[in-house]
Amino acid sequence: DMILQRDTAMSSVLKPLLTPQEYLALERKADFKSEYYRGEMFAMAGASWEHTSIKDNVARHAGNQLESGPCRALTSDMRVKIDATGLYTYPDIVVVCDKPQFEDNVFDTLLNPRAIVEVLSDSTEQYDRGTKLKHYRQVPSVQEVVLIAQDRPLVERYVRQADNSWLLTEFCEMAQTFEFGSVPVKIPLTDIYRGVEFPEKPAG
Repeated sequence: DMILQRDTAMSSVLKPLLTPQEYLALERKADFKSEYYRGEMFAMAGASWEHTSIKDNVARHAGNQLESGPCRALTSDMRVKIDATGLYTYPDIVVVCDKPQFEDNVFDTLLNPRAIVEVLSDSTEQYDRGTKLKHYRQVPSVQEVVLIAQDRPLVERYVRQADNSWLLTEFCEMAQTFEFGSVPVKIPLTDIYRGVEFPEKPAG
């Protein structure tokens, strides 16, 4: 027993931590996306039909409405670095309004999004709502974080206030129109959830 315990202790110590530069070098060659935090890479799971439909619906409407102005909506291929915490991640949608700032000359790691949208899934909901939201709020350029449920009509909008507090507004009726707080985009919930079927509520 003792030998076994020592072996597992050894193996966890020996796992080398990656520098951000090593992570980026690996990530730029990889076939799938991974987040990076504190020396470790975490592979991101593939997204469901509902998740992808919601993301694409929002990105399409936001992109169309922002077309003539300075802002652009980009989907989850855009990596974002949270400078204050060192997290590298791929939000479902980022909206950039100022000249994009990048970490290095490969121009694939964005530092200054204005708005971030995450579509929640069962496996990541607690992480997105808790830990990740805290990370996003530490980016000075981020004025707004939007969380969208995929199993029921619910859009939660967190908007940064002048005193640096965050105001939560919920949109939870299909008859409502969701409106970003930091960019001129309005999307009816029926359009956000177009093509998505919610699970049947248990009769009770």
